[in-house]
Amino acid sequence: MISVRRARERYRGGDAAAGIESLHAFSFGGFYDPDNLRFGPVLACNEERLAPGAGFDEHPHSHTEIVTWVVEGELTHRDSTGRATVVRAGDVQHLSSAGGVRHEERNDGTVPLVFVQMWLAPRQPGGTPSYEIVRGIADSTPYAVLAAGAMLYVRRLAPGERTAVPDAPGVYVHVVRGEVTLSSEHLFPGDSARLTSETALDLVATTRAEVLFWELNEA
Repeated sequence: MISVRRARERYRGGDAAAGIESLHAFSFGGFYDPDNLRFGPVLACNEERLAPGAGFDEHPHSHTEIVTWVVEGELTHRDSTGRATVVRAGDVQHLSSAGGVRHEERNDGTVPLVFVQMWLAPRQPGGTPSYEIVRGIADSTPYAVLAAGAMLYVRRLAPGERTAVPDAPGVYVHVVRGEVTLSSEHLFPGDSARLTSETALDLVATTRAEVLFWELNEA
C-alpha cells in the first residue's frame, strides 16, 4: 500500500514574528489528528525554516531519536551536555534523547536556514543520551538508527536516474527537492509517501532531486 501526503496538507506551525516557519507531516504540538500520529516508529517529519538570528530556545526531549538533515544554511546545536555543534547542508545529525536531555537550535548565520527534522520512537525507553554527526554523508550510504529499528538513506538523483526503494515492512519517503515518480504517483518538494509491505519498487527522478528514505522494521 502507498499513501501519498502532499506538501500542501502539512500543518503550518512556527512563529512568523520570530522568524520561524514549521511544516508538520504528523500531529504535532497544538495540532492533533488521531489518524495521523505516527508511521511505524516515525513520529514527526518537520520542515523548518529559520530566519537569521531565529531559533528554538532550550527545551527538553526524552525517549525520542531526533535526526536532522540540513538543506540550506547552517544549524547551531547546543545541548545540556555542554556540546555545541554547527550542522551544515549534507550532514546528518542524530540526537538520542533517551532518559532526557535539553537542547536549543538556532540560525546563528546571516542567511536563511532550512532543515528537515525527523523524530522516531525507540523500541525501549530510557538510557543515556547520545549524540552523533556524520559530515557530508555520501549518496546512498545507510545511516542506522538502531534504537528505532530504522535506516536512513539519502539519494541525490540526476534527471532520469532510477533508484530502488528498500524492500521493508515500512518505508517513509520524503522529497527534499526536485520532482520524482514513485509507482504512478508524481511527487514534488515537501511531498511524502508511506509504503507498507511494498516490494520491487523504483523511484525515478524527473528533475535533479534529493530524497530521504526511511527503511523501517515495522509500519
